Amino acid sequence: MLTRRSILLGVAGAAIAQPLWAAQPILPVVETRFGKVMGVMDGPIAQFRGVPYGASTGGVNRFMPPRKPQPWSGVRECLGFTTFCPQAGLREMDFRSEYFQLIAWDQSAGVMSEDCLNLNVWTPGLRDGGARPVIVSFHGGNFDRGTANAPSYDGKNLALLGDVVVVTVNHRLASLGYLHLADLDVPEEFASAGVVGAMDMVAALTWVRDNIREFGGDPNRVTIIGQSGGGAKVATLLAMPAARGLFHRAIIQSGGRLRLASREAATANTEKLLSTLGLRSSNIRALQRLPWQRLIEAQWQLEMTDFAPVVGVEALPRHYFDSEHPAPNDDVPLIMASTLEDAAMFSTNFDLDEAGLLKVIETRYPDEAREILALYRAHDSRKTPFLIQAQMLSDLNYRKPMLTQAELRVRRGGAPVYSYLWRWPSPAYDGKFGAVHFVDVPATFNNARDAIVGGGSSTGGRLCHQLASACVEFARMGRPQLPSGHEWLPFEATKRKVAVFDEQLAVEDDPRGEIRRFWERPSLTGHSRR
Repeated sequence: MLTRRSILLGVAGAAIAQPLWAAQPILPVVETRFGKVMGVMDGPIAQFRGVPYGASTGGVNRFMPPRKPQPWSGVRECLGFTTFCPQAGLREMDFRSEYFQLIAWDQSAGVMSEDCLNLNVWTPGLRDGGARPVIVSFHGGNFDRGTANAPSYDGKNLALLGDVVVVTVNHRLASLGYLHLADLDVPEEFASAGVVGAMDMVAALTWVRDNIREFGGDPNRVTIIGQSGGGAKVATLLAMPAARGLFHRAIIQSGGRLRLASREAATANTEKLLSTLGLRSSNIRALQRLPWQRLIEAQWQLEMTDFAPVVGVEALPRHYFDSEHPAPNDDVPLIMASTLEDAAMFSTNFDLDEAGLLKVIETRYPDEAREILALYRAHDSRKTPFLIQAQMLSDLNYRKPMLTQAELRVRRGGAPVYSYLWRWPSPAYDGKFGAVHFVDVPATFNNARDAIVGGGSSTGGRLCHQLASACVEFARMGRPQLPSGHEWLPFEATKRKVAVFDEQLAVEDDPRGEIRRFWERPSLTGHSRR
């Protein structure tokens, strides 16, 4: 008799040949060092969401280094996204922002809680000796917002494409992760408060080292990746002695931050927040007793969004991109990237015309404005004035710092550095955002259905496959690989090889070199992102 199941599987009255993964329980259980966790199969991929790697950071644990989770008995259900760090958004960017809608920023799952030290795992195999490469993602949103539970970070398509294990991490943010107290009159136990969010990331990587074999991963082939604020987090981990040996390749996407926070600036930030809360450093424990909601309200009131790990403490002695002297993880192969119109997310003057564009440039560079416009128009004669504006801001605030970082790493020696430029414009919103900030994130995760990469379009799907495959090969072998005919060579000061992801994939030598050399003139300096 034909049943609905047999019809759907294309069989009738015969034994059903099942794929190997069908033998896996629909709710697989894995033993971690803290207890058993239950996941759920999504086709051939097992996913475990909300797996604890640390204890709650509330109460007496607030501003303290991360502590290990309390072991549990029985089986802990990790079937859906759970919690992420309490946070406030940006005043000027809420769900009405077309850019925020484009990146689905308001679609993250879970609830805010200080019990937020958890991670998500996607894997094609459990306890099968697969020793798969592991890709650990740190989400964007600067150091003050965002979550690993956002749709674009879903890891199952990447795990399936490359036979890799994918991990995404939630950790502390803003004042809960980076409130510098060490230079105030507080007990010694608060000395690391300005960097505990980064210490959370080290704790997550330690969990990966100790547990990932049970999820089919190889702890000796771990790649860390981050875009924007996530890229700055990767750079932070590269500078942390405690992270040494916990990862073996790194990818920084549009994370052009050259400096983190100084002790002086961070202390001034802390004093401002304490004043708003009506607290003194002499009674700092009262800050641990405050509801986290009060802290977030104070941040919002002060419009504080520039939190970052504080440099000059034991856990983070230096900036990674700060010296010609070798740093702890210079032997880690590195990919550095940007998108052509990264900065398009910051502006909304879509109706800008050519005369208005010239005026915008003149406000910053009155003597060179016409030369600048002619230089950019020589490369892009058909782009809208809005996108030319975005290219200029992207060059100054993303590409120039990224190139400075890459050049410094190359001069220091060590492992190779690779670079790519995402030049393909997002077709969403009639293409008005161009190759905007974040467009390569769903591509990296091979999430071709995301609107920003074409919602399943053939070109977007092909580019997603190309970039994701290159990242997988980098995770597997320590060097990225493109389709035959495209050799992605390391970036060098004299041979600036860059993979260019566009309608036609290419590897170019110093793309847009004339523009790069123009902005290297000593007489020119950068300006505000806004």
